[in-house]
Amino acid sequence: MAKVSTKRQITLPVEQCLLAQIQPGDSVESYVDRHGVISIVKKQSGAAKGLLSNLRTETQFSEQESLESALDR
Repeated sequence: MAKVSTKRQITLPVEQCLLAQIQPGDSVESYVDRHGVISIVKKQSGAAKGLLSNLRTETQFSEQESLESALDR
């Protein structure tokens, strides 16, 4: 069982790192759900590449109009 250090650091078990393909030096994100469960996710370079490529934009609004509409919500 892992323990939290005084710096709030946790050592992940080798078996879990192998399964998640996490190597020393990799970047990870951690999330806490409403039940207090912590999830650790390996960040992958380029994972979101092209995610918004099919998004159509409306160009008839100026930047100022767009900002004002966002603030009115």
